[in-house]
Amino acid sequence: MNTFYPSEVTKTQYLFFTGKGGVGKTSAACATAVSLADQGEKVLLVSTDPASNLQDVFSMELTNKGTAIPAIPNLTVANLDPVQAAAEYRESVLAPYRGIMPESVIANMEEQLSGSCTIEIAAFNEFSNFITDSEIQKSYDHIIFDTAPTGHTLRMLQLPSAWSNFISESTHGASCLGQLSGLESKKLVYKKAVETLADENRTTLVLVTRPEEAPLKEARHASAELAELGIRNQILVVNGVLFQCDDEISEKLYQKQQTALDAMPDGLKKLPAYQIPLRAYNITGLDNVRSMLSEDRQEIKASVVNAENFHSLHDIVDGIDKAGRKVIFTMGKGGVGKTTVAAAIALGLAGKGKKVHLTTTDPAAHLKFVLDQAENITMSHIDEHAELKRYQDEVLAKARANGLSGEDIAYIEEDLRSPCTQEIAVFRAFADIVEKADDQIVVIDTAPTGHTLLLLESTENYDKEIQRTKGETPESVRKLLPRLKSGETEVVIVTLPEATPVYEALRLEEDLKRAKISADWWVINQSFYQAGTTNTLLKAKASNEVEWINRIDQHTDGKFALIAWSGDQVKGNKLLEL
Repeated sequence: MNTFYPSEVTKTQYLFFTGKGGVGKTSAACATAVSLADQGEKVLLVSTDPASNLQDVFSMELTNKGTAIPAIPNLTVANLDPVQAAAEYRESVLAPYRGIMPESVIANMEEQLSGSCTIEIAAFNEFSNFITDSEIQKSYDHIIFDTAPTGHTLRMLQLPSAWSNFISESTHGASCLGQLSGLESKKLVYKKAVETLADENRTTLVLVTRPEEAPLKEARHASAELAELGIRNQILVVNGVLFQCDDEISEKLYQKQQTALDAMPDGLKKLPAYQIPLRAYNITGLDNVRSMLSEDRQEIKASVVNAENFHSLHDIVDGIDKAGRKVIFTMGKGGVGKTTVAAAIALGLAGKGKKVHLTTTDPAAHLKFVLDQAENITMSHIDEHAELKRYQDEVLAKARANGLSGEDIAYIEEDLRSPCTQEIAVFRAFADIVEKADDQIVVIDTAPTGHTLLLLESTENYDKEIQRTKGETPESVRKLLPRLKSGETEVVIVTLPEATPVYEALRLEEDLKRAKISADWWVINQSFYQAGTTNTLLKAKASNEVEWINRIDQHTDGKFALIAWSGDQVKGNKLLEL
């Protein structure tokens, strides 16, 4: 695998950097933009990442219109805020109905437009203008986008039915309702934008990942989804590869990375692949941006952790036990270690003599590898694909029974592929398990967001004027929603000591607050600071974790546990050491 040098591999005018949170796509996009600009190319860098830290990267205030970077004459940077754009878009959809429909209906519609799908579409709305603007096209040699839309969003924008009033009036019961209802005027712009994305002579899609099993699988999924839409000019950039090891921690990290790369999914092996070495520093400031693709500086910061002592998972388990919680969720974005934390909590409670039911949406084999059957613990696995299929079939049967057209059915089918739909389908399965386990403590890995909970609740209480699924919410869901807002429920948020996972965890917490569900505990997982490495690079990296540990300490008023990075598979009784 060759080192990533932008000038050698980026031949098209448009470059789209995409990848899951925390893999370093913003850093890679910035480093690419600076590298090309330094070589005399005129470059426009556009970010639509809600967790964007571009202002920190370039150490200056940025706008959504584009700001010239004085130290780099050929570079202009635009920092779009899709969260703000989504809020403005949401209000444009709701405004015609205010004062006409009851407040309960408006509130429900508002929640329908508050999920990740709306933010994604708002982001696409924002950067579509940059893609289709002929003046911008003439002014720059390269236009680089940080955070491209998903295949789901692109397919929705391509469907004719998505542009009809049917979206805001239908009774089909799909989950991401009305997301496109205010976008009719943009139809031609989106068509042109999608065509540009699929033109391999004009656009390169850069899939950014890490040398770890979960991000590589996610990259494979994204690659396949986008290829289905004709976006096939793809390259793979593996960020954060360790090359040198001289202590136990670094040797374990090296072996773990190499094992993941050797097992890379077949679909990715066919792509041109490049690597960026693991850097010790945060990619902020022009010096660090420039050096990301060329050199490492292993500066160990003199930052000090404010907390005198750290909680362990034992403390969290004790707190859950004393409070008499019955339903425990571990929440967080993919790859932060939710399954391991859930298994450790389950084992800790079982050790106190409690009957525990541990359930997850991770593959059953993976859960069994973490924790085999233990005394007082029963385990189950929810098959996301099977639950999604069951829910999709149910909704489509209803739509067909209502005599909807083939075009409308096509839209519903696409809507049902959304993340919102999968969350709802899985949540129904969780609800069934919790209902059957009144005499046990239920520990749930991979829980739905607060947005989904509110969708379900609003569906349950939906006004008759906009009847979608009223009366069809399962009894188990109706019973579970009040329980989740009671003192029986504990939410443990899991994150990593890095910028993007922390920002994403904070957004998740806001989601939960809207659903009136409190998250009492946080877990910072995979900390090199806590691991006590002697490797110079990793020690420097550990010093950069301090900022995020302190931030979470302040945010949670000290109610967090810090878990050291481990190259070993933490399983069985080793879970009790966390």
